[in-house]
Amino acid sequence: MSTSLAGAGALVGIDAVARENAAPFQFANKLSLKVFGTNWGFKGTTEEFCAAIKKEGYDGTEMWWPGSKERQAELLTALNKYDLEIGFLCGSQDDNPVKSLEAFKNQINAASSQFGKKPLYINCHSGRDFFTYEQNKAFIDHTTAVSKQTSIPIYHETHRGRMLFAAHITRNFIEKNPDLKLTLDISHWCNVHESLLANQEETVQLALTRVGHIHTRIGHEEGPQVNDPRAPEWAAAVKAHLAWWDKVVEYKVKSGEVLTVLTEFGPPHYLPTVPYTNQPLADQWAINVYMMKLFRERYLA
Repeated sequence: MSTSLAGAGALVGIDAVARENAAPFQFANKLSLKVFGTNWGFKGTTEEFCAAIKKEGYDGTEMWWPGSKERQAELLTALNKYDLEIGFLCGSQDDNPVKSLEAFKNQINAASSQFGKKPLYINCHSGRDFFTYEQNKAFIDHTTAVSKQTSIPIYHETHRGRMLFAAHITRNFIEKNPDLKLTLDISHWCNVHESLLANQEETVQLALTRVGHIHTRIGHEEGPQVNDPRAPEWAAAVKAHLAWWDKVVEYKVKSGEVLTVLTEFGPPHYLPTVPYTNQPLADQWAINVYMMKLFRERYLA
């Protein structure tokens, strides 16, 4: 992507970002990096979405586990038609810890065993930020057992409102749960801690050793999503996120493991809008495609 102009500032091209402070480690095998597209904010059908991400060059998609047999069949047909892989997202919104765990278990059990195509991974919106440690630990215990039984990697996302909503809280879970694996959406921590986490470097580095999956949203001190990562005013936030992702890639290259990535810049109102009109300030789809290409250019040799 060549550098282009938008309003008063220049958008930062992929080549420039990928070259600046080049990644110290890259995957030699292109199959070691799987980049998935999100259907969050997509207005068309499942078939239309799968056609669109295939055209852009994604390897697959991450979606919430579809509860009905009809929706599961629709998704399976589209995935097979366009030769796409799938990662499922599971979680419960219930405020009651017992009911929340029960609903969560039902989703995990179904997503890991009742679909006609084995998911590459399962990502979890686990527990709640106001549940006790023991109440939240039960979510980890269940996914650990299911993962060992099915050989499907199951990750718990660093997400606001969930059990891993903050860096220091996550550290406690990491230290006490050796099988805990993370989906890193570190944009949430930037927002929660109102910083780029320089004062929690040791904790962040510990968390990076447990990451199996990345959500490539870029956050900042006052929010979980910059309006456009190509805009030069976000250079410091972009640089911080690249440094964190570089470390995860290093661990995966050295271990020989596959890294899965979801480009997950969200639609309004995650994406800021113009007052009164609700018009988005940037193009969500274009940003996510940009992030997909950036990851491939930066991390594939």
